[in-house]
Amino acid sequence: MTLQPLTPVNCTGLLQPGCSLLQLDGEVLLFGQKGWPKRSCPTGVFGVRFKQGEIKLRAISFSSDSSYLPPLRCPAVCRLDPYDGLPESYLIHGGRTPNNEISSSLYLLTMDSRGCNRKLTLCCKEKELVGEVPGARYGHTMSMVQSRGKTACVLFGGRSYMPAGERTTESWNSVVDCPPQVFLFDLEFGCSSAHTLPELGDGQSFHLALAREDCVYLIGGHSLASDSRPPRLLRLRVELLQGSPLLSCEALHTGISISSAIITRPGPTHRYIILGGYQSDSQKRMECSTVILDETGIHFETLVPPEWTQDILHSRTWFGGSAGEGSILLAVPTEGRPSQPDVHYFYMVSFQTEGGGKEEEGTLGCSQESTDYDDSTPLEDSEELYFGREPHELEGSSDE
Repeated sequence: MTLQPLTPVNCTGLLQPGCSLLQLDGEVLLFGQKGWPKRSCPTGVFGVRFKQGEIKLRAISFSSDSSYLPPLRCPAVCRLDPYDGLPESYLIHGGRTPNNEISSSLYLLTMDSRGCNRKLTLCCKEKELVGEVPGARYGHTMSMVQSRGKTACVLFGGRSYMPAGERTTESWNSVVDCPPQVFLFDLEFGCSSAHTLPELGDGQSFHLALAREDCVYLIGGHSLASDSRPPRLLRLRVELLQGSPLLSCEALHTGISISSAIITRPGPTHRYIILGGYQSDSQKRMECSTVILDETGIHFETLVPPEWTQDILHSRTWFGGSAGEGSILLAVPTEGRPSQPDVHYFYMVSFQTEGGGKEEEGTLGCSQESTDYDDSTPLEDSEELYFGREPHELEGSSDE
């Protein structure tokens, strides 16, 4: 395990708490900047390149028939492996816009083409759901399950604004936990159903969700109602029966208190590494954990963390995302130091991959790299039209 500092070249202000990192066709993509996109990158999606201790961004284009994808912070993001001739893709649901609006839309993001110089073009399509559909929310999770030869998407958790009938002038921007319902929908027909389980008594958000076959494991999370991070570990089992699905939930006793953590997968097996996050409003979780899913269930192992720098140890907040197999991009605020022109310090945490090697020079998996990153023209974030509090705990107290 290594911890390498990174120098941002052309991305000051674009990497902010609540953003998402995706891996598509061997590239790392940044989605969910703080403000509305500018002309330099109207899509608001950037390719990320790590090389020789530097981090560079370049604008990513969308196909002409794509739906508009707003910059969404803290959405639920779910990767779809290629199957039945369908390409590798991502589902994106919910999230918060720069205007502090909370989205209820569902998008499917895929690769459209590779042009000259291996330039990546994406395609985004908005998906319509029918039936009992999940409302607007952020800080929730989506996972794919497989059962009896069928697949479905499981959505759980999050928070949203108070119901319209309960909002007053003073509480207009107040958020609450979403009801603890499990939403299940298929991508082929868009049919969605809501399920209430007795084991799910409280809403939660900023938890982790890991899926294997017909089970989804929900780890940690923050509850606004109790302002706590209980050591919660729940196992949802989804049986996709003919007619109507059957859902069950079991509370396990080996959970951890954590919220807003980062998770990466160092190989093709169901082995994951958890890094970062919070144990309480004022305490970061400095430990690392390995999580293994197998036929018998879920197993946690302690992993020795990297040797943290003083900036990381003393920072009040941190954030980041998975930058590919066995790698995590980590950011901590510079805490307003006048000698530091950048808003954040950036680090790459690299873990041993399952193939035995280590990640080097970032995570570009293509044999032929695009040279577009060599144009280091600054990419700017626009000003944010802002109301109320930040949509996550990372810049403040319990609004995670």
